[in-house]
Amino acid sequence: MSDHVYKLIEIVGSSAKGTDDAVRNAIDRAAKTIKHLDWFEVIETRGHLQDGKIAHWQVKIRVGFRLE
Repeated sequence: MSDHVYKLIEIVGSSAKGTDDAVRNAIDRAAKTIKHLDWFEVIETRGHLQDGKIAHWQVKIRVGFRLE
């Protein structure tokens, strides 16, 4: 394995479907502008309620990507 240097960012994804979809939305969007995405970890999960029901899930993730 080569020695790599990584940068970390925190982003929040949201979805009306669930937490997995919120994570995928965040990563899909980040992948459009950031190269070499390698890993993520879930930091926080929360949601938006409307009329006493879950309307949206929000997931904060930390994403690591390799620096060139």
